[in-house]
Amino acid sequence: MRPYQYYRPRNLKEAIDIVSSEESARFIAGGTNLVDLMKRGIAIPEKLVDINHLPLKKIEQKAGILRIGALALNSEVAENKIVKAKYPLLVQALNAGASGQIRNMATVGGNLLQRTRCTYFYDTAFACNKRKNDTGCSALGGINNMHAIFGLNEKQNEDSCIAVNPSDLNVALAALDAVILVMGMKGERRIAFKDFHRLPGERPDLDTNLERGELILGVELSMENLSKHSHYLKVRDRAAYAFAIVSAAVALDIDQGTIKAARLALGGVAHKPWRLYEGEKMLVGQPVSDSVFKQVAEISMLDARSFEHNAFKMKLVPNVIVEALKIAAGRP
Repeated sequence: MRPYQYYRPRNLKEAIDIVSSEESARFIAGGTNLVDLMKRGIAIPEKLVDINHLPLKKIEQKAGILRIGALALNSEVAENKIVKAKYPLLVQALNAGASGQIRNMATVGGNLLQRTRCTYFYDTAFACNKRKNDTGCSALGGINNMHAIFGLNEKQNEDSCIAVNPSDLNVALAALDAVILVMGMKGERRIAFKDFHRLPGERPDLDTNLERGELILGVELSMENLSKHSHYLKVRDRAAYAFAIVSAAVALDIDQGTIKAARLALGGVAHKPWRLYEGEKMLVGQPVSDSVFKQVAEISMLDARSFEHNAFKMKLVPNVIVEALKIAAGRP
């Protein structure tokens, strides 16, 4: 790891000013991802701006909105009474991610910014457009069993990067239509979760649509009737600490056997958390039934395409969608 300067800003403005004005400066909170990247020489910040003491840890409910501060620890969010009562989907996703030790250090804001775990991104001996743009994507012709099958319709996306977003929390937040609150040199702004992360395009090295120096303040969730019928299903190589091969976040509003509203999102399948909007539309107004769930899974796969080593996902993903829907709807 290369030497760096450490800063402890007095307030939000000072923290944002430093990172906005200096290209090599980075915010650091729990550091569970950033420090790993620094050790491997992938991230080489010259200045680390410690934000842990800033007032961004609260979890509070106001006027039908739940706000989770960016510095709230994953373990604290998962144990919060309001979150457990209103958003069990969020709790399941958080508890499925990482180890207990990491959840006690990792923050919500850091989780939103978590970088891919693609083997070629972490190994500097291989070309990687996400690590350094315009160098190539080694995963395209390499071992790509953990890689994307969605978001590849445009040749620009396929050729540049097929890595996936690794966060479990992000999949649940995508399904719950979260809003991200950020602050930068231009002031505060709100970003719909669907617009927060990017597909690779011409800049696969950029994971989000944050502007330079913008700091995540927190996440907002509306209090909708989606707590009773929800489930986060994660398929991985082992039950212990492992990233998802495929995951699904499902939240349903069911009234007398009929689905009134539905949210579906997948993880481990795209460069960003992947919402299944067409599948959601198809579910609304339908009875809870295995046949409907299978049709939704089939429709959701229409835009998917695989590579040499991840073709198994073409069968696994629809099975995961059906199973997650069945569990959420209370059908064993």
